[in-house]
Amino acid sequence: MFESFMVALNAVAPFMILLGIGFLAVRTGLTDRPFMNRLNALNFRLFFPFLMFNNIYSARPEDLPSAKLMIFAPAAIILLVLLLLLVVPRLVKENARRGVIIQALFRANFIIYGLPLTTYVFGQERSSVCGMMVMIVVSLFNVASVIILEIFREGGRVRPGKLLLGLVKNPLLQGCAAGLVCFLLRIRLPDFIASPVSSLATLATTLAMVILGANLVFSEIRKNRKTIIAVLLVRLILLPLVTVPLGYALGLRGVELFLVLMIFGTPIATASYPMAENMGGDGQLAGQLVFTSTVASLGTIFLFIYAMSRLGLLVS
Repeated sequence: MFESFMVALNAVAPFMILLGIGFLAVRTGLTDRPFMNRLNALNFRLFFPFLMFNNIYSARPEDLPSAKLMIFAPAAIILLVLLLLLVVPRLVKENARRGVIIQALFRANFIIYGLPLTTYVFGQERSSVCGMMVMIVVSLFNVASVIILEIFREGGRVRPGKLLLGLVKNPLLQGCAAGLVCFLLRIRLPDFIASPVSSLATLATTLAMVILGANLVFSEIRKNRKTIIAVLLVRLILLPLVTVPLGYALGLRGVELFLVLMIFGTPIATASYPMAENMGGDGQLAGQLVFTSTVASLGTIFLFIYAMSRLGLLVS
């Protein structure tokens, strides 16, 4: 039980420290919010594309998961997005909040939580399948997020030409596309290029969390508490309660069933904050959802890992 708690703590604690650094940097006058907002735009346009590229470029073809998992996870994400597109606009009036809430409900922090937690629970060899799922799932997350935010930036109307242009011009999708080209054509970068690419990719999430901490306004969290609570209940509790049993019913076991938990039960993706901020969404709400889901996940991830372990679901 203690080990399961430490798994969740080790995943969440670094984020909390980075948030605290950003929060204190503004409160002590070391920097200010206008500068952090400019840094956020730079992070979105420069560092996050390298992160998206590196995630796909680093995937190994030999680590293919089962066909069941490769079909189930994307299909479940697509169905969830379609369901949210039907439900959320009926419940939320403001377009800037609609896109942010839909993105928060389907887009998990699978990059940051998936690989380390899978490695910790199953060991290095059995967790290698996670790398390929990162490529598949994160690419889908990014495409869906851009589409959703573009739709609601346009007032909820779908304009195919403008939507396609938004997809082409989006820095994150450009990074994904470049990574996919290298992956499919088996292009390997020389070390003197691969090394700075990896360094720039590492910067993206770190910067995003520091910027998020700098821009946190706790009075605004209190104002949005009903929305935040509703989103967290769905994101961290309801979705894994639905998808993990579904995965089990389809025959997924062990590490692959655990990856279903990582895809649908981890906190809201860090990238959702800069993306919302730079694409006309409610950046303040997006940041609050990332922050609160990261904190709350310390408890929920622990409980789900512990329950799956006790029920024998982590054994292949």
